[in-house]
Amino acid sequence: MTQLPAQPVVHEVNTRVWLRETTQRTGRITGLGDVPKDVWDEITPAGTDAVWLMGVWERSPRGRSIALGNPALRTAFAEALPDVREEDIAGSPYCIRRYEVDAALGGAAGLAAARAELDRRGVGLLLDYVPNHVAPDSPWVGEHPEYFVQGTAEDAVRDPAAFLDTGRAVLARGRDPFFAPWPDVVQLNAFSPALRQATGEVLGHIGLICDGVRCDMAMLLMNAVFARTWGERVGAPPREDFWPEVLTAVRRRHPGMIFAAEAYWDLEWALQEQGFDFCYDKRLYDRLLHESADSVRGHLRAGEDYQRRLVRFLENHDEPRAARTLAPDKERAAAVLIATLPGATLWHEGQFTGRRVHLPVFLDRRPDEPADAALRAFYERLLSGVHRSGMRTGRWQLLDCVGWPDNDSGRDLIASCWTGSAGRFLTVVNLSGHRAQARIPLPWSELGQDSWELTELLDNDRYGRSGAELLGSGLYVDLPPWGTHLLSVVGNGTAAAG
Repeated sequence: MTQLPAQPVVHEVNTRVWLRETTQRTGRITGLGDVPKDVWDEITPAGTDAVWLMGVWERSPRGRSIALGNPALRTAFAEALPDVREEDIAGSPYCIRRYEVDAALGGAAGLAAARAELDRRGVGLLLDYVPNHVAPDSPWVGEHPEYFVQGTAEDAVRDPAAFLDTGRAVLARGRDPFFAPWPDVVQLNAFSPALRQATGEVLGHIGLICDGVRCDMAMLLMNAVFARTWGERVGAPPREDFWPEVLTAVRRRHPGMIFAAEAYWDLEWALQEQGFDFCYDKRLYDRLLHESADSVRGHLRAGEDYQRRLVRFLENHDEPRAARTLAPDKERAAAVLIATLPGATLWHEGQFTGRRVHLPVFLDRRPDEPADAALRAFYERLLSGVHRSGMRTGRWQLLDCVGWPDNDSGRDLIASCWTGSAGRFLTVVNLSGHRAQARIPLPWSELGQDSWELTELLDNDRYGRSGAELLGSGLYVDLPPWGTHLLSVVGNGTAAAG
């Protein structure tokens, strides 16, 4: 098992798409055990701590058939891939038949070889887990109907979109409380003791072959949410919540296994309290895309310990591509902010090269898009610069941006710093389309009267400043629209901060 840092940098890869493109490049069929070393190097750029191989499990043939017959999905497929063919539609990676590595990807041996390649690079491996539902052709459906939310024969006749008659039992189709049931999955019963035990056993098996899991829609299994969704059909909630019971059992076998929750509805803190190492920070994503710097600043006033257990991102397989939703300068500014905040950071394969097409996860082929070489170079500098600096091993602090009576443009700046054995580091980001100025008081009392050198980590520009100024009125900054500073602060002849 690769020991991941406390705040890992994760690169999400759509496994089937990636392997298909690797096959085209190499001219031979490529499974996970056949990927050339240079291709592994491409998805593990400097600064990457873990790769999330999304979609390795055995997908459901029945779920694929349902997708093929869904007009809305077929329209979405054609919009993303105009020349889509039926053989390009692999089915949903979240409609899982069994937690066995798909034979088409190289099976268990292929995954073991992939993990060994990552381990040689000091990079961990994350996989998916879908706790809320399974495919209708999962062996559990026939062998363990007690794992599922049950219905009646009358339910199946009255509402076949919400209930599945298997011939042995009537089972509810999977859902969350705000949308219609999903037609291709069957709902597991989070209140069932047998299901909880089985979940722990499956996760224990997965823990043997990877370093951690990303749990899909994890909040759906929380007692309060599950009871609100299913009501009398599932009875009174158990005394213990789902995740503390399951995660405690798994961690007895795998104490170092990482659990990251896809989480919404402001339940991040509750899921952290229930045992998750990390939870999606969808609120920050929404604020960066659609709200003001004041809104982002308010979000970042939360306690550092809480923020260290969030997953920051600008895109993932569920969200539109950043290059599509953000202007180039705004994307770069948001990326600098994301990369220098506490918490895990999640980057999506294709994000670094400016891909714009949001590919439905059902597809294993995507359209050709020209790579943005300048954007790729920016991301390489950003990830490697932050990694080499060691800044994220220190303590993080949000800083004030002070304006003056006739200029409040500083409210559009977000400033923060890291302090630790690696040194002192300052990030300032202009989250607006206009120029912004402010003075930023720095928290380092040891600056004293010495002179200090501020070095840009992304382009090596250098600025000299006196300690008296930095401690007194503060560092003066003047940034263009969506401009950034990412600075190390080193005294002339002084030691790094401890």
